[in-house]
Amino acid sequence: MEIELKNLSKTYVSADGLTEVKAVDDISLKIPSNEIFGIIGRSGAGKSSLVRLVSMMERPDSGEVLYDGLRVDNLEEKELVLRRRRIGMIFQNFNLFSSRSAGQNIAYPMEICGLPKDEINKRVDELLEIVELSDRKDARISTLSGGQKQRIAIARALANKPDILFCDEATSALDPQTTKSILNLIRKIQTQMNLTVVMITHQMEVVRDACSQVAVISEGHLVEQGLVNDIFLNPKSPVTKEFISNIGSNQRETESFVRWSHEGGAFELTFPSNLQGEPVLSRLSKQFDVDFNIRAAGVQQLTESSVGKMLIDFTGDEAEIEKVCAYLVEQGLLVSRIS
Repeated sequence: MEIELKNLSKTYVSADGLTEVKAVDDISLKIPSNEIFGIIGRSGAGKSSLVRLVSMMERPDSGEVLYDGLRVDNLEEKELVLRRRRIGMIFQNFNLFSSRSAGQNIAYPMEICGLPKDEINKRVDELLEIVELSDRKDARISTLSGGQKQRIAIARALANKPDILFCDEATSALDPQTTKSILNLIRKIQTQMNLTVVMITHQMEVVRDACSQVAVISEGHLVEQGLVNDIFLNPKSPVTKEFISNIGSNQRETESFVRWSHEGGAFELTFPSNLQGEPVLSRLSKQFDVDFNIRAAGVQQLTESSVGKMLIDFTGDEAEIEKVCAYLVEQGLLVSRIS
């Protein structure tokens, strides 16, 4: 299911009617079919407001939402209800019924649709097997861990066989290890069911580990969009650069990036996957009259490739350093001067 947004805008007015906030401001983008697409932004950037419009939970003030070329933001109420049933939603706080067992939570959307009890039970068993919790069908929600609750929430979102799955900060309440297991599950489900998955997050690690494409939202605007590999190799907006630079601040989440000196690091070198095994710096030292000091290095694994990062200092004549930077760019590296 391809999703296209055309010039979407949405303004909210405060309760006293005195303040207006333009949460979504003239956003246009295409979300490709059968992929995991990320929408990332800081808190208050407008990403959740955008998803409410895309998922038809709210209507835009202006603009259009199209599913496979058909406009859906202007559907009549009856058609809107039917179309929403083909959309799955996963939330940060799970939104499970504590009064129901795990299996009963999964069954709930099918009960609303009036499916026969035998069909519901069969589908519940299928979904419990998919999320690897077949032995927890009769478990009370209070006895489940955070990761297990999210697995049940995922199973419930898939109950009515949706063609689109929205994940709104679905891993924000989980520890890093559980987050990876949930992202792996979503990737497996997306492949098996040919779903279009839209992941809303403020964590670049989620984009890195799960998404093929990403859109970056800031203050209601779309500031950058592209393949995750391209965005990591060459981020253009300051917001995107900040998100990427913050990966690695938590050593537990990215042990492959090691900084052995907290001083220096005036240049950041980014290596595409095809150059990570090349002796680029060795060749450089033979051609230019400069010394270099590596302060940090590592590799970030993306969904389809990897990106190498290095923080380095060059010592020598400034003109010679400029030649070095030009040489590295010619070799296919991305060079950024930090200080």
